[in-house]
Amino acid sequence: MADKSAPLPASSGGLMRFFEDETKGFKMDPRIVVSIPISLIAISWIADLFFAP
Repeated sequence: MADKSAPLPASSGGLMRFFEDETKGFKMDPRIVVSIPISLIAISWIADLFFAP
């Protein structure tokens, strides 16, 4: 087995290793991240249809 702290060669292996790193911070489900802007767009279209002069 290879040592986890050993550096990987500068190839696609390095890119794969980047996505394995965990970062501290707020984690959110991707479905929520996509659904919030879509719902805001839908609400603004509905508001424009019903409340526009």
